[in-house]
Amino acid sequence: MRLGVCYYPEQWPRERWADDARAMREMGLSTVRIAEFAWSRMEPSEGRFDWEWLDAAIDTLAAQGLQVILGTPTAAPPQWLVQAHPDVLPVDAQGRVKPFGARRHYCFSSPSMWAASERIVTAMAERYGQHPAVVAWQTDNEYGCHDTTLSYSPAALAAFRHWLAQRYGTIEALNEAWGTAFWGVQFLGFEHVGFPVGQPTSALPTHAMDFRRFSSDQVVRYNRMQVDLLRRHAPGRPVLHNFMGLFGEFDHHDMAADLDIAAWDSYPLGHVDTAATFLTEAERQQWARTGHPDISAFHHDLYRGIGHGRLWVMEQQAGPVNWADWNALPLPGMVRAWSWEAFAHGAELVSYFRWRQLPYGQEQMHSGLNRPDGKRDVGGEEAAQVAREIAQVMAQVMAQVSGDAFDQSSDQNRAQSSTHAGGAALPAKALATDRAEVALVVDYPSLWMTQIQPQGKDMAGFGVAIRYYSALRRLGLNVDVVGPDTDLTGYRLVVLPQALHVSDALAGRLAQHAGVIVAGPRTGSKTADLAIAAPLPPGPLRTLLPVRVRAVESMRPGRRYAVQAESGAALGHATQWRDLLDLDTSPQGQDVQVRERCEDGWPARVSAGRVDLHAALVDEPLLQAWLDDAARRGGLSPVAISAQTPGLRLRRRGAVQFAINHGPADANVPLPTGVPLLLGSATLPPGGVAAWVVPGLAQRSR
Repeated sequence: MRLGVCYYPEQWPRERWADDARAMREMGLSTVRIAEFAWSRMEPSEGRFDWEWLDAAIDTLAAQGLQVILGTPTAAPPQWLVQAHPDVLPVDAQGRVKPFGARRHYCFSSPSMWAASERIVTAMAERYGQHPAVVAWQTDNEYGCHDTTLSYSPAALAAFRHWLAQRYGTIEALNEAWGTAFWGVQFLGFEHVGFPVGQPTSALPTHAMDFRRFSSDQVVRYNRMQVDLLRRHAPGRPVLHNFMGLFGEFDHHDMAADLDIAAWDSYPLGHVDTAATFLTEAERQQWARTGHPDISAFHHDLYRGIGHGRLWVMEQQAGPVNWADWNALPLPGMVRAWSWEAFAHGAELVSYFRWRQLPYGQEQMHSGLNRPDGKRDVGGEEAAQVAREIAQVMAQVMAQVSGDAFDQSSDQNRAQSSTHAGGAALPAKALATDRAEVALVVDYPSLWMTQIQPQGKDMAGFGVAIRYYSALRRLGLNVDVVGPDTDLTGYRLVVLPQALHVSDALAGRLAQHAGVIVAGPRTGSKTADLAIAAPLPPGPLRTLLPVRVRAVESMRPGRRYAVQAESGAALGHATQWRDLLDLDTSPQGQDVQVRERCEDGWPARVSAGRVDLHAALVDEPLLQAWLDDAARRGGLSPVAISAQTPGLRLRRRGAVQFAINHGPADANVPLPTGVPLLLGSATLPPGGVAAWVVPGLAQRSR
């Protein structure tokens, strides 16, 4: 568990660097990310490099014992490149060029951008690939930010047509897959295919779907080029990328196959303000200063899975941001709580954005650990507190795992010894991130399908997945967020909140899975070509769920149906979406049991053996009850969070149980009798953190 910070030496006077580095070390930070926007400083003109300033910056940080994460600077191409090669610039859906003057002003399909990127990444890696202070590399910065995954440039069009020819072989095959018989829009040749925008009405769904697949492949291909260069010239250094929250414009699972670590940029308050599609205004008000209890946690678990079990938080919010519609001040204690929340979910590193607030530029209203005048801000004080607490927690965990009586006078010495030895003295299992017993499946192509054909305005994006994840977390369960190709062996409960497309391979793994399976509405409803599954949904899952979805209904906010038990007792309400199910009378080897119905008689939840299908999205208490039932049938022991403490969440990492209270009131944590606390108290205020070693697990970690 380490702390770091994002730093931009090129933005500050050189005489300030040494003082900054010393202050970073004194705060308890160990790593510094630099250079991800400094291409114009490294290569002032084509092929002419200036490394003197970057050499000095790295050496200044290293002199204080700080380790450096170098970012490749391709997120901000220099003006000389744009002037010499205008094809670098991306084009929006209306055909307007996105000009130089900010960042992310490049098209992933531009040959000129590709060649220039190869040159700068190679030059950087050759110079710093073996530098002892450079311990990791970040590719680019936040791929796709500012709506730049999809580009409508001439280069992108040529590449898209080539991609289609490779995928389909013949134009006849494309017409068949796209269903161009509808409205008679058969294409005459690949050279005549355009972008799926600008038509008088929406383009063919499969046309739009293939353009998203192509665009995702372009991002993955561009990143792979950088990774290959870094592996060649900087062997032994891990390579990562900093993904974003609530963002699924390219397939992160595909990209992560080339990475060693998945990092992401955690801005809890910004994400609350921008999550308008699935949070109500009342919820955004409730969590405005603490962050929603499950949005950041969802992403921690998502990116830990994407990163092959390795998670870094490359940018952690340290105060107000500048990019939301309204930018709240974090509740005192929340920067600390967010840091511990990341560690509880398996983060190895939490790196704060940024060292000091900049008094100029587009992000001058975006805070940092320090104010523009150099004085520590609240976030800096809380980061320093976390650094001290890490040392204390590590010392206490070592003492309990080793079986020694905890000696308060020696905890600092033990912690320093452990830190200086790279943590080797701490038993590895004590803070290892165990595999959870619940898997929640997130499929990026299914997310694109919800964007292309939402059918209900609020059905697109991550909202349904986070809704299910939140209900599981309110049951006190650890959750792994996994991809559709993940080996599901050993999970007691597998949840597919909204996997519109279920491949034959995934369907086969689910059929062989020994645990309980829960499928949300729309699961298995679409083919890979974004057509209705044949003969009807749930498509390939019909061997497990012998039902047919005869129709669907999306509901405006405020519309709902009462959900009733078979006895007629009222249980809750269906909202937002429901599938109208016919039970399949053909012999499938499974009897279907209707567990609950909507008030008009249509099934709300059905079970076929160990498989549940939710035919409707339902309100929070009922969804939690349904998942509680599924978890118990899978042999789990949920611990429901009290409705009086809606912000309390639990997460276990190895032998250590964490509890974090997002408020709004004090919360009592489920601390076993007689167990000493590593952090916090049995009653946590809003923003409070508690941690303790779980009895029995300490001995297993020895």
